[in-house]
Amino acid sequence: MILARVKGQAVASAKVDNLQGYKLLLVELLSLNTDGLIFTRKHMVVLDPVGAGEGDLVLVVQGSSARQAADMRQVPVDALIVGIVASVTALGQHVTAEALAA
Repeated sequence: MILARVKGQAVASAKVDNLQGYKLLLVELLSLNTDGLIFTRKHMVVLDPVGAGEGDLVLVVQGSSARQAADMRQVPVDALIVGIVASVTALGQHVTAEALAA
């Protein structure tokens, strides 16, 4: 799983039928060290079936894991948000989604 922060929305003027009704979001991948969460400046577009919004801390899965999620078997998806994260505790750091958004 990948930890990321939602930066914005991607709008497709045309997309395959199986993607109709799904929101596309732009996320920035995050890393962690002893100072806390690090913004990597690496971005990707992901499919959002959970209703995440800008600034949310999210869990992203890729590849076959994305297609294994409920109702995704017929959707051409490689990156999918599977959860909205409230907080992360690791390496002696505790970071909340609210603190990250500030």
